[in-house]
Amino acid sequence: MFLFLTVLQAIVAAMLVGVILMQKSEGGGLGVGGSPSGMMSARGASDLLTRTTATLAVLFVALSITLAVLAAAEGKTETIDQSLQRDTNAPISAPANAVDVPLVGDDPLAAAAAAAAQESAPAADSDGSVPLDQ
Repeated sequence: MFLFLTVLQAIVAAMLVGVILMQKSEGGGLGVGGSPSGMMSARGASDLLTRTTATLAVLFVALSITLAVLAAAEGKTETIDQSLQRDTNAPISAPANAVDVPLVGDDPLAAAAAAAAQESAPAADSDGSVPLDQ
């Protein structure tokens, strides 16, 4: 039922767009000529397109409300899903590939940065000066 109404609403929306695009901005309708007193005169076409637009708009709004009510009724749950709550009593373990890094203060990132800085430090000469070509 929901799928049928969704497809019907898409068809009504496409028809509504088509009917609106056929109208002149001044209200002249299709703008086709013909007998002045006939149904397909500019005035008759305008009246037909105006009535068709109003009918399709009411149908579109009614389908939107119906689909919203059906979607709300289908998605209703009686209980709150608590399956994503974190277990606070579970022990915290380190990953299997964790390397023991000595702490600098309480910050392990600072220790890793200090170790990387020592490894990449340029070699100093015997007098403590650093060569300029490095």
